[in-house]
Amino acid sequence: MKPALDPREWVFCCVDRTFPLEGLRPLLSFRENEGVTIVVERAVAQEHKLDFAFLSRRITLRVESDLYSVGFIASLTAQLAKHMIPTNVVSGFYHDYLFVPVERSEEALRVLEELSAQSARRLL
Repeated sequence: MKPALDPREWVFCCVDRTFPLEGLRPLLSFRENEGVTIVVERAVAQEHKLDFAFLSRRITLRVESDLYSVGFIASLTAQLAKHMIPTNVVSGFYHDYLFVPVERSEEALRVLEELSAQSARRLL
């Protein structure tokens, strides 16, 4: 899965549906009944004086995943859960992304790299 850790810090915010997103450059947005959840860089949230939660770093799983796959993400998050690492998962069209707390991001990367290595050994 070749996990890669993004050096940037990301945060989750909720803004009103009428809030202009153009200057925020959100990595993602998701409309909910209560508002629009956005993920933006921490500095952007601070610059715009937005309340935010879950200071995180993004781990990209650099393997093309299938939107129909079953159990792939569950097995990864189960391993991270064994280490008590909270994870917010986003699946894109080509890749999956795990947002983990900044202070646990290096540890999360090591857990995923070990899991990847174990999987590779089983295939040999």
